[in-house]
Amino acid sequence: MTGHHHGDHGGDKRIALLIAILALFLAIAETGAKSAQTEAISRNVEAANLWAFFQARTIRQTVVRTAAEEAELEKALRADAAAIAAIERQQAAWRGAADRWESEPSSGEGRRELAARARAAEVKRDRNMAAYHNYEYASAAFQVAIVLASASIITAVPLLALGSVGLGVVGVVLAGLGFFAPELVHF
Repeated sequence: MTGHHHGDHGGDKRIALLIAILALFLAIAETGAKSAQTEAISRNVEAANLWAFFQARTIRQTVVRTAAEEAELEKALRADAAAIAAIERQQAAWRGAADRWESEPSSGEGRRELAARARAAEVKRDRNMAAYHNYEYASAAFQVAIVLASASIITAVPLLALGSVGLGVVGVVLAGLGFFAPELVHF
């Protein structure tokens, strides 16, 4: 029985090394996916909060502008110059507040600035969601590649190992897209 072999053990070692490398890439892709998903959720919450603040500013602006318009009617009913002057001062204050709420670059809390910040958060969210999807597809490719590599050891069918390598390359490409250019390819 000294000349009897049970397969190519050198090939088995190469397949085992391939599985280890695929598992490493799988772990990296899964970490990237989790990180991208967490960031996408954070940016989504940020965008939602900014849009809610934007809506609150819009409501306040509308209420103050309506009050200023209503004060016009009140002025028409007054004959007293001091009362009319007081109404006009209040109207000017309301209109000034409404204008400030429209654009307030110093605090970044005007409607224009809030809308710009919300849109920027949405762009980051979308980029991270695209990265997440790329990483998830890469993870799936690595998992199937590991299964094929394992099956090639059991069945001694080298074509399965070759398919495993091919899927591993696909996984690397998808993970690279997730990191470098997540929005390049849409699935």
